[in-house]
Amino acid sequence: MIFRPARSCRDPLQADLEYDGGGFVGWQRQQNGPSIQQALEEAVFAFCGETVNAQAAGRTDAGVHALGQCVHLDLAREATPDRVRDAVNFHLKPAPIAVLAAAIVDATFHARFSAVRRRYLYRIVNRRAPLTLARGRAWLVQPPLDAGAMHAAAQLLVGRHDFTSFRSVHCQSPSPLRTLDALSVERDGEAIAIAATARSFLHHQVRNMVGTLRLVGEGKWREPICRRRSTPATAPPRGRPRRPTGSVSSASIIEERELSARRPPCSHSRARWR
Repeated sequence: MIFRPARSCRDPLQADLEYDGGGFVGWQRQQNGPSIQQALEEAVFAFCGETVNAQAAGRTDAGVHALGQCVHLDLAREATPDRVRDAVNFHLKPAPIAVLAAAIVDATFHARFSAVRRRYLYRIVNRRAPLTLARGRAWLVQPPLDAGAMHAAAQLLVGRHDFTSFRSVHCQSPSPLRTLDALSVERDGEAIAIAATARSFLHHQVRNMVGTLRLVGEGKWREPICRRRSTPATAPPRGRPRRPTGSVSSASIIEERELSARRPPCSHSRARWR
């Protein structure tokens, strides 16, 4: 690792972000509400007076939280990564967004295109009682779920497949082929965690997989999950139902995204996002 006391305009700055996305329209700037990107760029401007275009390893939907989202930006001002981190965190207040760490990276680094792994984590609470402490952090599913059956079905999706039936109609990817490195379903008491890992995902791919796995867990989906031909079950990202119904399309779910990126040799921050 090469440690540098300060950065120059030739060296992009990479940062890990953690945030509560409950009050945001998602990562990307939009006209219909505040975004994570907007809050970060405004905090940078307040710090150094520079207008930056922050690039993220991926875009999160409205209401989605992040455990460690990789972003990069270019600053002309020379400052140590720790100084940038602390200053930007100061100006982010009181927004529920934090820069966990910052590092100088090579000019070839790009948060999106240098990424080698993206990880989604969905948390389900499987019980009759409503959520209190986990409200906004988990999907309350009241019917009993067979997590073992869900995990077994999930393994049929691991590998390289055509995920056409698991992507949004608004997906802009030219190819539906994706390689899913891992998809696990683990139960711990009333808590069920669904984790998906891949280099890249299609739009709504993970949400559609989670919604379908719920049907498997309820015993409502009996044919092999890989034969899915339509989109009967999409798990929304928000932590609360959008309307009072038991349908999957309106059920509450929390989505947490962990993204990691391959760092050039000049990087001196952590090797993993967490």
